[in-house]
Amino acid sequence: MTEAKALRNLRNGSEEALEWFIHQYNAYVTTVVYNIIGTSMDMSDVEEVVSDVFVTLWQNADSVHSVKGYLGTVARNRAKNKAREAGCDLSLDENILVIEGPGPESSYEKKELSAAVKRAVFQMPPPDKEIFLRFYYYYQSLEDISTEMGINLSTVKTRLRRGRQKLKVMLTRYLT
Repeated sequence: MTEAKALRNLRNGSEEALEWFIHQYNAYVTTVVYNIIGTSMDMSDVEEVVSDVFVTLWQNADSVHSVKGYLGTVARNRAKNKAREAGCDLSLDENILVIEGPGPESSYEKKELSAAVKRAVFQMPPPDKEIFLRFYYYYQSLEDISTEMGINLSTVKTRLRRGRQKLKVMLTRYLT
């Protein structure tokens, strides 16, 4: 079965299509969730969040266009919510990019900023872009990135630092 056909079937209420998506994306969703809450919570909590992600896919199949992107976003958000509910503290890298702005932004401004960040990240050279996405979007550890990409750990750290600096400069220009 192709993904497009499975998505059409899922929109029509096919449980087989849901099982197909679970089979295809269970490892991916589990990895995203585990990278966020796996070290601070039990595996049963990880499994619960993964199940919730696929239930959400089932319930919102009509509005899904990119299944992998949708599952990754829902998995990340559900895992963060689960950690907040349990009172776990999600540690942030001390060098994370912080953009301060005046008061709450309108929905349009948030979309524009999000698009600017996306453009800036996707303009990075290939190894930097992949490192940046793995670390900030998929929440992989620096050690895992280093091992999986075959790059020295200190090189990964350096590329992240330089990427943050470039991103900050690009976004500062955008915001002024």
